[in-house]
Amino acid sequence: MSIKIALDAFGGDNAPDEVIKGAAQAVKEYGVEVILCGDEKQVNERIKALGVNTAGITVKNADGVIKIEDNPTDIRKAKLNSSMGVAFQLVKNGEADAFISGGSTAALVVGGTTIIGRIKGVKRPSLAPILPSPTSSYILLDGGANVECRPEMLQQFGIMGSVYMDKIMNVQSPRVGLLNVGTEEEKGRELEQQAREMLLEAPVNFIGSIEGREAALGGCDVLVTDGFTGNVYLKTVEGMGKFMKMALKKLFFRNIGTKIGAAFTMKGIKALSKQMDYREVGGSPLLGTSKPVIKAHGSSDALAFQNAVRQAKEFIENNVIEEITSALEQVKTAE
Repeated sequence: MSIKIALDAFGGDNAPDEVIKGAAQAVKEYGVEVILCGDEKQVNERIKALGVNTAGITVKNADGVIKIEDNPTDIRKAKLNSSMGVAFQLVKNGEADAFISGGSTAALVVGGTTIIGRIKGVKRPSLAPILPSPTSSYILLDGGANVECRPEMLQQFGIMGSVYMDKIMNVQSPRVGLLNVGTEEEKGRELEQQAREMLLEAPVNFIGSIEGREAALGGCDVLVTDGFTGNVYLKTVEGMGKFMKMALKKLFFRNIGTKIGAAFTMKGIKALSKQMDYREVGGSPLLGTSKPVIKAHGSSDALAFQNAVRQAKEFIENNVIEEITSALEQVKTAE
């Protein structure tokens, strides 16, 4: 039976065109089925205008869109029939196997938690962006879904992130680090000190506390922190990445000499650019929900949506939900 992905056709800055094109390419590349949720008339008009092959694609009508400025809790009632809400309901009812949207992050977290629901025993689902490092990439939990956290939540973040990196990113025995102001045992707030003790007891390869600079340089595969700190860290990393890109562009186009130098290093520049390109990853999983939920970047294009579908497909094929459930059961049994 083919995997079915519910895709919010109006989620993101470039919707619905880039969502439609990404869905069509994903169907062609990965053999999945995609259900585009949104205004049926408008979606079909854009499909026709774009000349997209509709094989493997169906359209599910929805009424309106939940916007960034809307109250995210509206996804449960007032905006339940929006493009995002309809996609959530398809997954909840078993008509689709996974959910993807580039829309409101807050609404996605609320919908994933309350409409689809959590894995049994999960305190709070965690938004988990994948970030590039000099060696490969690492996952950050939490990226902003949970501003205030308890130590047991950070322990669960470490477990869920470890499973994801193992099953989806093919990292054996992922190194789990706790973001802190120092590596010494006494460093950090009460939250970090208690979380450290709990992570030592978790079924993960916990390497202890790690500073932000070391994490960004590939010091761990799973970076655990609360959502407030994690979101600040995430936005700082994104900002520095944009700064470096602008600085390099300015440097290489300064004069004829630097332009010639740029031509000789273009292959390496392109490889680095691809490594840092969020579109190659797809999106950020919301780990801890009972069905796969993927948050695509708000400015995602067709390539990003295509890779988000691939990501969801791998999520299902590698039984990530079941693996997380099993790992959490180990902790519960030990306790």
